[in-house]
Amino acid sequence: MTKDLVKEVLERVLNWPPERQKDAVEVLTLMEAQDNSALRLTDEQLAEVRRRRANPGSNRIPLEKAFKRFRTPRA
Repeated sequence: MTKDLVKEVLERVLNWPPERQKDAVEVLTLMEAQDNSALRLTDEQLAEVRRRRANPGSNRIPLEKAFKRFRTPRA
């Protein structure tokens, strides 16, 4: 994306309602904070995240069953 496109969008944002502008500021601020974070995934970690998101494992259980397990008293 070019700087000109960013400028065009930001000019349009100035015409949005105040609440919507506030949302835009919040999103951009979060993006900026992420860029400044020292936390980074390695290439291997990123590949693993992508693999797991593409092929969720069979070891997952539905949320209802998980809650039931936590509520069931154990001996």
